[in-house]
Amino acid sequence: MNVVCPHCFKVNKIPKKDTYSKANCGSCKNSLLDTTPIEIDESNFDHVIVNSEIPVIVDFWAPWCGPCKMFAPIYNEVSQKYPLKALFIKINTEEQQNLGAKYQIRSIPTLIIYKNGKEVKRVSGALDPLKLSNLVNENL
Repeated sequence: MNVVCPHCFKVNKIPKKDTYSKANCGSCKNSLLDTTPIEIDESNFDHVIVNSEIPVIVDFWAPWCGPCKMFAPIYNEVSQKYPLKALFIKINTEEQQNLGAKYQIRSIPTLIIYKNGKEVKRVSGALDPLKLSNLVNENL
């Protein structure tokens, strides 16, 4: 399956397994098991969405948004449970206004889940850890 490196954004082809003890990027050699949500921008958004065969969970947020600040640690915590099962990314709508407009983000935080390059689910508002985990599990 194809996965996008969260460090250098190169596409890596890896065997599909239930669990991985080790998986490194062929280009930058960093671990593909790193599940820390990554900040991306307009220049690499489409590349990540189209080239990832695992679901991509996108958090559209802004630094001034209270619910976004409360949701950020939950998003980070839940992301740790899904190495090479889902890719968690963040879009700062204050800095990436074109992406917010393109994807019609009307309220934040908004989560969009992409599978095989297509939007499959959209949820607005902060979620608790259980609801976020359930949402991810439903879309694996």
